Amino acid sequence: MSEHAETAHLTADTVLFGTREGTLHVLLIQRRHAPFAGHWALPGGHLNPGEDAAAAALRETREETGLNIVTGVLPFAVHGQPGRDPRGRYVTFAYTMLLTGTPAPRAGDDAARAEWLPLEQVTAGRYPLAFDHAQLISEAAGSGILNALA
Repeated sequence: MSEHAETAHLTADTVLFGTREGTLHVLLIQRRHAPFAGHWALPGGHLNPGEDAAAAALRETREETGLNIVTGVLPFAVHGQPGRDPRGRYVTFAYTMLLTGTPAPRAGDDAARAEWLPLEQVTAGRYPLAFDHAQLISEAAGSGILNALA
């Protein structure tokens, strides 16, 4: 193996939007473990061997939030820049979806909490976000998915 070889870990993240009382919210989990324990993050995690990235995004969302979304997530970005994760090279496939309402989440797996938080407050920095998730949320919000609200 070359001294310049690098192992890339594959992950999938989901940016779910919903409206509550006319206000746009984003579904986030609070991380239970390092890195970024206690910080807010998007539902997501590692792809299992042989697993499709969209299937992994839906599975991780279900495991961490209790929401069983079967289909409808749209890919909007792939991020793999060095340094986005302190554990090494992580490449994430990012998906988004606009839900009707804000179904009640239930934290599970490695999530200490799961909550719908007002998008405006999240993008204003009120909640400390893990990794590059502020950028992913911003990209998802600008991806056109929110045009359905107009």
